[in-house]
Amino acid sequence: MTFISITYGFFLLVLLGIYWSVNSLSGRLLVLLIGSLTFYASLQIQYIPLLLLITLINFYLGRAIGTNLTPGAHKTNEPNQKQSAQKSSNQRRWQLLLLGIGLNVICLVSFKYVPFILSNIAVPLNLPVAEESASWVSTNLIAPLGISFFTFECIAYLIDVYRGAPATRQLLQFTAYKLYFPKLISGPITRYHQFTGGLKNIQFPTLERITEGLWLITCGAVKKSLVGDRLGILVDLSFGNLERAGSGDLWLAIFAYGLQLYLDFSGYVDMARGSALLMGINLPENFDFPYFSTSIADFWRRWHITLGDWIRNYLYFPLGGSRKGLARTCLNLLIVMLITGIWHGAAWGFVVWGGLHGLALIIHRLTDAIANRLNWVKWWWQTWLGVLVAWFLTQSMVFVSWVFFRLPKINQANLVLQHLWSQPADIQFAQKVYIEAIGLGRIQIALLIGILITVMTLIYFFHRTLKLQLNWPVKLLLMPLGLYTVWVLAPQGGQPYIYFDF
Repeated sequence: MTFISITYGFFLLVLLGIYWSVNSLSGRLLVLLIGSLTFYASLQIQYIPLLLLITLINFYLGRAIGTNLTPGAHKTNEPNQKQSAQKSSNQRRWQLLLLGIGLNVICLVSFKYVPFILSNIAVPLNLPVAEESASWVSTNLIAPLGISFFTFECIAYLIDVYRGAPATRQLLQFTAYKLYFPKLISGPITRYHQFTGGLKNIQFPTLERITEGLWLITCGAVKKSLVGDRLGILVDLSFGNLERAGSGDLWLAIFAYGLQLYLDFSGYVDMARGSALLMGINLPENFDFPYFSTSIADFWRRWHITLGDWIRNYLYFPLGGSRKGLARTCLNLLIVMLITGIWHGAAWGFVVWGGLHGLALIIHRLTDAIANRLNWVKWWWQTWLGVLVAWFLTQSMVFVSWVFFRLPKINQANLVLQHLWSQPADIQFAQKVYIEAIGLGRIQIALLIGILITVMTLIYFFHRTLKLQLNWPVKLLLMPLGLYTVWVLAPQGGQPYIYFDF
């Protein structure tokens, strides 16, 4: 069961009926938990015990970390004994935090990175058994859907409690939060206290909020199924025939993939947030027109917002952030982006992708430091030409680096980069890929992508510049048209969500 299916529509309708017929918060949480388990069971029922076990471990670790004093320390009135007890308690809490982070990381590494690690040590150490083990694990062990998002939320919860946030003693509430089906598989990454803060005053949504929830679901379906999946057909055909594709075909595929990735992931998040709104729950936004960013730092404030927030709060700031000088800041940026790349997948292409973004952030930080010292440089970047150049450089870097994201095998990504200029296409490529498979010529597809970019630009202009949005009665009228269009025109069978792999 996925968000874009008749089955999900019936599932959500039945769940909402039961959910709003229950008056108590505990009852609603139980309904959410059962519904979430049902949703996940339709995809990977075999991993439900594992997710429940991880949830229990983090719940009790959080309670232990949340204990401020060692047992019996509060009974003494001696200042030295109190200080010693507090020091011992803090050391114990630190050890429990490290244990919790270690267990979550081990779980993530075990499912996602064992084949990658074994295959990379097999050759230099001449260990054929490691290569065989890597092949067996990659063939027989499928990672649980959403394991990366799941473990990141667990780590965030434990660190928040260690920093002073209250540890929950309500197992049902914590379990319902961890397994909440709209965000379970592909986010958005949601902090526990952020999630539960809105549970206290849940009320049946007004017609306006119901409309907003359904509108988000409709927009997500249009983005993902109607547009993103069609772009995905072109991307798969072009990147699946690298030896035959010409430079123009590869550039077209790169632009198409960048748009597909955004529409696919933001479409998923829209449907997740829309489903949650119908239950009176607010999930955080994850995208804010990232392709209109004029710096790589701004891009990461607007692309996968909840991951960027996680990176800043639980990696970048603990490393020292920008508080220890420019050189240390640049090193911290590189480290966190390399980790971000590795988090996305077990392949060297993801490491290169993260490294490129880290280098881009370093260049931006150095450029920013120069601009702060030279007023004319700062002034130039604020002119319309400077803004245009900044946007072009930022998005060129972002889109070209997507090559390593889409083709994480280095030899394939390098082949694309080598063929980006003056590479003629195979004589049959256009006929087989464009005419027979897609039914459109290269120029027609380029025009359609241009129209899509124009539409996105107009939406950005109305939303961010003019501050204009459709009111809820108009959205209510447009929703049936949008859903019907998806039903009629979306590619048959569709494509899996890209971020299910992460």
